[in-house]
Amino acid sequence: MRHRMSKRRLGRCSSHRRAMLGNMAASLFIEGSIVTTETRAKELRSVAEKLITKAKSGTINDRRLVIARIPHKEAVLKLFNEIGPKYAERSGGYTRIVKMGARVG
Repeated sequence: MRHRMSKRRLGRCSSHRRAMLGNMAASLFIEGSIVTTETRAKELRSVAEKLITKAKSGTINDRRLVIARIPHKEAVLKLFNEIGPKYAERSGGYTRIVKMGARVG
């Protein structure tokens, strides 16, 4: 039973899962959109939304927390310089998941 379990495991240990979601968030911020499975996208949404919320304030402590989560300099710069100010007036719901249909194969 999965009572009171809030996150998905995604078939990985916790360190691998954290690294994967950080890399996916960096790709999302750099490219604007990514193609992935629906389950991973739902997990990534919570990570990305929390990072964007930290980027809105832009303090040095928030910047250090984001760098600890995404060790990708280009993604952090774009997050704090472009994405954070863009959503300054919005109080959440920064990402959207679009279903693409069945995978060819």
